[in-house]
Amino acid sequence: MDHIKGLSIVITGASRGIGAAAASWLALKGAKVTLAARSEDEIHALADAISQDGGTAIATACDVGDYDSLRGAISQAEAAFGPVDVLVNNAGIIDPITRFEDSDPSDWSRVITINLLGVYHGMRAVLPGMKARGKGTIINISSGAATGALEGWSHYCASKAGALALTRCGDKEMSAHGVTVVGLSPGTVATDMQHEIKSSGVNPVSQLDWSDHIPPEDVAQAIGYLCGPGAAAHAGTDLRLRDAEARAEVGLAPRD
Repeated sequence: MDHIKGLSIVITGASRGIGAAAASWLALKGAKVTLAARSEDEIHALADAISQDGGTAIATACDVGDYDSLRGAISQAEAAFGPVDVLVNNAGIIDPITRFEDSDPSDWSRVITINLLGVYHGMRAVLPGMKARGKGTIINISSGAATGALEGWSHYCASKAGALALTRCGDKEMSAHGVTVVGLSPGTVATDMQHEIKSSGVNPVSQLDWSDHIPPEDVAQAIGYLCGPGAAAHAGTDLRLRDAEARAEVGLAPRD
């Protein structure tokens, strides 16, 4: 993972779960990390903890659903660390889990705004600069829900399918300019989101045991791998971390 050292990496949704694990892991590998999230207290506390451990990190509060807010976070990262080398579009929500006939249109729209529009906003904010420099990587955190329908998850499935489409479109437009746009589908991860899914009791994912989920540190390592040259082979697609071959590629031990 020597390729990580010195990279300027922005992570959205960095206050907890995958985002927080990735921020800590990448910073301790030598990256200069910008933590972006709505939870200002949490990201500042995490940035302080990373600094105390010898890493380099700043925190900037933003709402990925608001382009100007996210663009402002990118500007702060650029002011602190120079051009953004890697953007990790990680911010995402799934609550409330509910079937169509019980869904609230405003809640449904909020999930689409964060999970899909937020990915577009991030890509729109960094791609012109990456194109001009002829290099850069965007990693969109995806899901098996992007290609598989699940009861009660219409908002989440639709948003992740849309994000996968953005990954494909980004690759089609930017690969010739030296920019890699890639997705990462981690499978189920032991984060707070799984507690929300469990409590819903809807669809087979809610019936999984906690031990069935991979730790967020596995996803952090996969993100670190995709920050480097290995991402090119998966550009425009989702690297599926549930596949044994993918785990081996990024340096993770197989799971039962």
